[in-house]
Amino acid sequence: MNDSSSLSEAWTKLKPHWLIPTTGKEIPKTPSYSLLRLLLSPFLRPMLNVRMHGLHRIPRTGPVILAANHLSHVDPIIIIASARRTTYYLAKEGHFKNAAMRTAMRATGQIKTERKVGGEGALSSAADVLDAGKALGIFPEGTRSKRTEAPFLLPGKTGAARLAASYPNSVVVPIALNGTRSMMQPQLHKFPRLWRRVVLSAGEGMTWLEWLGNPQGGSTNAKQLAEVAQLEEHEIRAFLSSLYRKFTDQLMNSISDLGAP
Repeated sequence: MNDSSSLSEAWTKLKPHWLIPTTGKEIPKTPSYSLLRLLLSPFLRPMLNVRMHGLHRIPRTGPVILAANHLSHVDPIIIIASARRTTYYLAKEGHFKNAAMRTAMRATGQIKTERKVGGEGALSSAADVLDAGKALGIFPEGTRSKRTEAPFLLPGKTGAARLAASYPNSVVVPIALNGTRSMMQPQLHKFPRLWRRVVLSAGEGMTWLEWLGNPQGGSTNAKQLAEVAQLEEHEIRAFLSSLYRKFTDQLMNSISDLGAP
């Protein structure tokens, strides 16, 4: 058995401790998604001042997590327009109250989450996307940065790491967005200023298992995981928490290195 297979098997034995279960709901159908892109792209592209780098690094098939910094309401729109595949975001229930917004959200397959279900419920909704082999958009900061001076990038929360660990063959792609706040600054601009320059840069993707065995990443092998599996529950959770934090910190560093302000 090669090292990657051994590592995968050892990680799977810890599954009761790291799995984020799905909700069991089907992913929203998006019959109008491709049509919207086909009709709108020829009209929008000449008006947009967006430069996109590294799009070839976003897998065209299979589960993927597109992890980006968050400065503006247009951030998910820029990523959805650039990813070349249907990308699902979790959206607050408030975005579905207005009829026009509700239609737009459903047309692009965005998934409504309710605050009352809490963080774990939101992660399970995100797990639905990865379990179905789809693309999930996520902002590791957990919220839009409201900093008024650089660096705007906030410390990352571990939700993206937990999802990557639960669906360890999902490719995590770091993405840096630069200029979206100038395009549409919350509470200042009612409409996006489409002429403003925005730069999207996608970095090299990596799965959780690739990261876990990488000396520069998790630096963990199958033997170590087997030893961890024999520990007490609280010790296993502490070990996993340290991995999630390390993965998150490295992910945020990657986003910063790609040019996130």
